[in-house]
Amino acid sequence: MPSYEQLSALLDPATTVLITVECQQGVVGPDAALPQLARAARESGALDNVARLVAAAHASRVQVVHAVAERRPDGRGANRNARLFRAAERLPVQQLTGTVATSLAPPIEPAEQDLVVRRLHGLSPVQGTDVDALLRNLGCRTLVVTGVSANVAVPNTVFDAVNRGYTVVVPSDAIAGVPADYTPAMIRHTLELVATVATTDEVLACLRRPAVRPA
Repeated sequence: MPSYEQLSALLDPATTVLITVECQQGVVGPDAALPQLARAARESGALDNVARLVAAAHASRVQVVHAVAERRPDGRGANRNARLFRAAERLPVQQLTGTVATSLAPPIEPAEQDLVVRRLHGLSPVQGTDVDALLRNLGCRTLVVTGVSANVAVPNTVFDAVNRGYTVVVPSDAIAGVPADYTPAMIRHTLELVATVATTDEVLACLRRPAVRPA
């Protein structure tokens, strides 16, 4: 784990953005399309930790971006070139634009200044969306990645951000995947190689530091 000084240097509120990945009702809510993933996000405490980080980001004036996956009722523009996409078409809960399934899941409390980026295709909130342009316009240098899943969307987010030159921080207890023991394995053997891995409490300690007033 990084030292407080190392992590604090990365988490300058002026150049840090927090992104939540697919923390929506249809993915991690009580009536989610994938109950096992939703259960992992809730029982592990990951969803609660995302909510804590979002609240702290608001208080620290760190920009929050919510990345939401959705699809049109007619499926136009959606991928069908992988087993995952075809299986999603048959799920009882669909992430349809404008429905409750694509709204943020409690206990996350969005704020007016949050940005919501919705995508109709692909596996990553960054590739082929407005996220990269928004981050650059916001002056982002460090991206804090939270949400689901550790199997697909979270590593895609991390890799895409690193490839675009951002420094990535992953709060290890604010992401979730299935099965439960896959998440720590993904972190240890993959994400730790390209991102700074910390705990939610360590990130919160940096976000809540007292502001330094000029002399």
